[in-house]
Amino acid sequence: MEFNNHQKYNKELKPLSIALRNDMTKAEACLWKYALRAKMMKGYSFKRQRLVLNYIADFMCPELNLIIEADGMTHNFSDVQIKDEKKQRALEENGFTVLRFTDNEILNNIDGVFQHIWNWIEEREKQVPPPTPSRGGHASNNKQ
Repeated sequence: MEFNNHQKYNKELKPLSIALRNDMTKAEACLWKYALRAKMMKGYSFKRQRLVLNYIADFMCPELNLIIEADGMTHNFSDVQIKDEKKQRALEENGFTVLRFTDNEILNNIDGVFQHIWNWIEEREKQVPPPTPSRGGHASNNKQ
């Protein structure tokens, strides 16, 4: 396996990533449509079903090293929880922050999920100044 960029992109997973992107769950589609697409989140760009290490992240913002996972019912099974913990540990060891939301949270409280991510980004910006040249400005869709 070869990682070919600074985000540790694993091109061997690309066909699966494309398939998942084309068949998003209802919660993933909701999160994408109402929070993460079109630089709605403070002007940052998010990628869907992004390849990183040996995993596929539901959503990733490369500029923030932020990964957002939408966890459906299968994530309640112990074997899936063990895989999730391994994935999260590996991602965090490589400099990523992982925010997890259940499908129920996303579908029933998208405004709360939006605000949680927005607040995380604001805290991050206080610690590390935003990379202004590539951001292209803040989006006007602001749910503060």
